Amino acid sequence: MPVEIKDMTFDKVAIGPVSARVYQGAEFAKGAPILLYFHGGAFLEEGLRPSPVAEAIASTGAIVAVLDYGAPGGGVFPKPLEVGFSMFSYLAKKRAGLGDRKSPLIIGGEEAGGNIAAGVALKARDHFADELDGQVLFSPLLDPFMGTASFRESEALGMSQRWAEGWSHYLSGGVCHPYAAPCLCSRLAGVAPALVVSAEDDPLRDEALGYADCLTAAGVKVRRHVLPAGTGWPEIYGGKTGETPDWSPKRPSTWQEEVGRQFSGFVQNISIH
Repeated sequence: MPVEIKDMTFDKVAIGPVSARVYQGAEFAKGAPILLYFHGGAFLEEGLRPSPVAEAIASTGAIVAVLDYGAPGGGVFPKPLEVGFSMFSYLAKKRAGLGDRKSPLIIGGEEAGGNIAAGVALKARDHFADELDGQVLFSPLLDPFMGTASFRESEALGMSQRWAEGWSHYLSGGVCHPYAAPCLCSRLAGVAPALVVSAEDDPLRDEALGYADCLTAAGVKVRRHVLPAGTGWPEIYGGKTGETPDWSPKRPSTWQEEVGRQFSGFVQNISIH
């Protein structure tokens, strides 16, 4: 499905104006899912940039709003979380011209953005439990100790130092709250159903799947998928894989097609429940 892209500013959000790039399937139907999406960038990047993940999901008929969540507070916890939660709260009440009241409201993100999404899901559980329909976490960056077995692969992808710098920046406010490092949270029951996606050659694989296991143990419905190695998946967050996926809306590469299928299946499942 062709995707339309437009930049918007949401002026009436409690925390102040928030910029977003909206990806919308040109033929989206009534009740199309709304995905509030947080980009990657190791907590270090601001601004609105192209998002192949958002475009792939929008091509399924969804409406995806990618936030510039780092700009208002410089990317240091808790500011990005506050931006994300304020925007979620606003959409939960108003929908702000995105979709309609029948649209499932989902949050998601990749890498550092996956961390923000998981944190917003926890806070939503504590404040607006009935308003969030799901969370999608693509290789979420969740472990500030960077101690998993798969993380050893990060050096080869050129990400080890960047993630160390990113965590140092994000936690420089001196707080390691469960919202900042969701994998350390001991109370996960009641959060929204989750879709967790990683890849065999993803250094964040173990923390992503470990968090999925913890959610499942807490009684949360979880759909997980691990892409095979060689799809270029780590390039979504800047990993240097040597792979060069040939991507466009008309000719998606392997991971884009699979992400679209997984997202559609996840939305169908949460709609049934």
